[in-house]
Amino acid sequence: MAVRLKNLTLRGFKTIRELSDFQPRPINILLGANGAGKSNFISFFRLMSWMMATPGELQRHVADNRGAHALLYDGPEVTREIEASLTLETEKGENDYSFRLFYAAGDTLLFADERYRFSRTGVPTRVPWRELGAGHREARLIEWAESGDVTARTVLSLLRRCIVHQFHNTSATARVRGKWNLHDSRWLKEDGANLAPFLLRLRDEAAPYYRRIVETLRLILPFFADFELVDTQGSVLLQWRERGSDMVFDVSQASDGMLRTMALVALLGQPEDDLPEVLVLDEPELGLHPYAIEVVAGMLRAASCHAQVLVATQSTAFVDRFDLDDILVVDRPDRESVFRRFSTEEYQEWLDEYAVSELWEKNVLGGRPGR
Repeated sequence: MAVRLKNLTLRGFKTIRELSDFQPRPINILLGANGAGKSNFISFFRLMSWMMATPGELQRHVADNRGAHALLYDGPEVTREIEASLTLETEKGENDYSFRLFYAAGDTLLFADERYRFSRTGVPTRVPWRELGAGHREARLIEWAESGDVTARTVLSLLRRCIVHQFHNTSATARVRGKWNLHDSRWLKEDGANLAPFLLRLRDEAAPYYRRIVETLRLILPFFADFELVDTQGSVLLQWRERGSDMVFDVSQASDGMLRTMALVALLGQPEDDLPEVLVLDEPELGLHPYAIEVVAGMLRAASCHAQVLVATQSTAFVDRFDLDDILVVDRPDRESVFRRFSTEEYQEWLDEYAVSELWEKNVLGGRPGR
């Protein structure tokens, strides 16, 4: 793994009053009751993604989430700021990014401060922060990166490779069900909107990986033969063929579970070097058959050799494909999310008799309603 999220501190965000010095492992599976804060943890990375996209997207994201009050822990009457610090480690050293967003008029967020730095491996003293000021509405890190600052450009690039994927929206109007620009195919979008051109690019440029995706889908969907991907005046619609038929089926005929399965397998089956540095998924098991969950969990384990994986789930079938060391239980006593890890060694006697999901269901680990 060339890059890893070494450390995260987050305060004042949704149900997360304070999460200090969280150190993610290669695989991090978040378990917890509804409302405990699993998805809130995931949504922080979505906030980061929008904030690092292009100027204007932070305020758009805030507005799309019902305003700043909905992002602050217990609202602005209790919490006035969101504070976050991240350390992304590479072979060359540690890239730090830190910011504070404060509540402002119009139910918006403004930067109270923003800073970044790079500390080279082997140098005992960490370099001073590069301060980017206060009062701005969008991340100035983007400006500094575009102006030619090498460190800012590196930090921005690393942050942009921490990507949340969620394929829940498979409604009739979901973007994945429509045609998509042929040339917008380098990275799979967070909602799978460009799945068709993404697969077409893999077919033409990374054939072994495309075949692996197709063969995996055949295991989960026995009727599936292959995709039928055609450039139609610069756009592509998701289509496929089925065994025993000469018909071509299109995305309007795909069930929700089938479409989510295709997107997940494509995401996890792409070339290892193209995977996000930090791969974040929110309830990937939604709508999937138990066997599909088993296959996807196996692909996630394989992906964790090349990317850091953070997943929120409530599926017992999914949980049992991972070790207890991979599990992070989220509870919400006293209105704030609390994150706890467990070790296989500590619970070995339990694990000799029970699966990880059974320990969760019996409330040995917590993370259950009513705790």
